[in-house]
Amino acid sequence: MKFSMIFLVSNILLLLSSSAFAKTVSPPAPSPTPTPAPAPAPDFVNLTELLSVAGPFHTFLQYLESTKVLDTFQNQANNTEEGITIFVPKDSAFAALKKPSLSKLKDDQIKQVILFHALPHFYSLADFKNLSQTSLTPTFAGGDYTLNFTDDSGTVHINSGWSITKVTSAVHATDPVAIYQVDKVLLPEAIFGTDIPPVPAPAPTPDIAPAADSPTEKSADSKSSSPSSSPDRSSSYKITSYGIWGNIVLATFGVVVMLL
Repeated sequence: MKFSMIFLVSNILLLLSSSAFAKTVSPPAPSPTPTPAPAPAPDFVNLTELLSVAGPFHTFLQYLESTKVLDTFQNQANNTEEGITIFVPKDSAFAALKKPSLSKLKDDQIKQVILFHALPHFYSLADFKNLSQTSLTPTFAGGDYTLNFTDDSGTVHINSGWSITKVTSAVHATDPVAIYQVDKVLLPEAIFGTDIPPVPAPAPTPDIAPAADSPTEKSADSKSSSPSSSPDRSSSYKITSYGIWGNIVLATFGVVVMLL
């Protein structure tokens, strides 16, 4: 009887240890697949701050703010996938505008001029080589407000129909915002027409005075010093001639008096 009890207890302990061992050696549950992290959003570009500190673009920035075009550009830069490309003239380019002048334009025309300085897409400098193969590129002004680009060994030239300029430097060129400095204000043909003022002729080259030892002066000096052209010698010759004839006349008069 005791043996049976011992055998029963042993079997119970063996079963309990076997189940505990099975629990400890059971394979771990698979971990859940990690969710990929979302792509980082592009950095917000504050156009006002960038144009304020990047260069002498205060006049262009004032036009952006007064026409409310700044809001249009800012929204395109940070809330679209296309991005934006802006061509910014320096303050000196606006100061050089004498004819035509922006001061004579209406408010809606000035707004079109400012919109004319941007493309509704991000373009790096390398992209302009392909863009130059397109005859006309639309701008934010829409309609007939188009630009023509040419790439000359890496230098980007812009033809607005009225003015021709070039990209002189890249102020900011990180997707989705590209800002390039230009040396002239882009004037659209749709506003200013086709009566483009002629390019002023270059100043005439000043006449260069002949050198002191030039052959012309030498010949003139030699002529002036020659015996045939010397005024002093001819005068003295005349005086000498008059003196001889005077002596002859006096001598003849004296002989006549003696004979009388």
